[in-house]
Amino acid sequence: MSTPAFEVTPFRPRRWLSNGHLQTIIGNFLPRKDRLPPCSTELVEVSPATRNQISSQVLCHCHWQPESVRRHRLTVILVHGLEGSSDSQYIVGNANRMWDAGLNVVRMNMRNCGGTESLTPTLYHSGLSGDIKTVIEFAIRRFGVERAALVGYSMGGNLVLKLAGEVGTSQQALRSVVGVSPALDLGPSADALHLPSNRLYERRFRAALLKRFRRKAMLFPRCYDPAQADGVKSLRDFDENITALYSGFSSASDYYYRAAAARVIDTIAVPTLVLHALDDPFIRITPESAAKLSANPNITYVETAHGGHCAFLESPNNATGYDGYWAEATLLRFLLAHA
Repeated sequence: MSTPAFEVTPFRPRRWLSNGHLQTIIGNFLPRKDRLPPCSTELVEVSPATRNQISSQVLCHCHWQPESVRRHRLTVILVHGLEGSSDSQYIVGNANRMWDAGLNVVRMNMRNCGGTESLTPTLYHSGLSGDIKTVIEFAIRRFGVERAALVGYSMGGNLVLKLAGEVGTSQQALRSVVGVSPALDLGPSADALHLPSNRLYERRFRAALLKRFRRKAMLFPRCYDPAQADGVKSLRDFDENITALYSGFSSASDYYYRAAAARVIDTIAVPTLVLHALDDPFIRITPESAAKLSANPNITYVETAHGGHCAFLESPNNATGYDGYWAEATLLRFLLAHA
């Protein structure tokens, strides 16, 4: 299966926002209005209970079109980034747009996110692509949906691309996949976060991750040693001391290699869109991965000069009703073109 030609309109950054840091920061803090209808709340078991451990569940907020048309409409599963949730502004913004287009929308929280630390004894990490596969299967089984698509931002982008590479053509309901600023080369991106120019972002991620880990240690004291958080100065430190230790990896480097979508992007077999800004402060896509993305006929790989991390802010146009969120408008057109 090859992806039909998809025309991407050029990205033109909003006036005074050609700097990647400004795009990233302002894009993260611009308020978004939630116009979504009431959701149904679903807990999806992604890992069964064992003799010594409770099951793991993820929380999904689902917005279904009327029952008479629901199963025939494309169902989009939205996956947030590191320390985000189903309420992250880019998730809400996309969900509004997709709902207005007549699509079913599932806002998925990764394990522990969205206030769900008590629903799983495990941590979350960039390799848990199987959780998304389970949510797709749940939507098919429970609600009879016929067609599904995945949209992931940053860490969520890595997860959806990793899953797409792993399933190939075996998941017939999966029609398309989109990764926005995807962290598909985990090691180089983690190291870029530790650059002096990016310490603001790293400190924010590190503080949130450590706060969550300490809460997990309180909830599951037999599973976690809070002393492992001592001396964590970087994201790589966190993954070395905590993620690898408690998630079955031998080291941070082993985790970054095994969990990275970069390993499997050449086997992606469904129409896929990847959006990456060259001025993204900390997401790095290596030349080798960029070559793989470009060589796969099923992938539309778009590199823009500007856009920052998960931002891509253009100037709004009140006359046409365009809100200036270029990535969201572009990925929706891609989903509809492959629905």
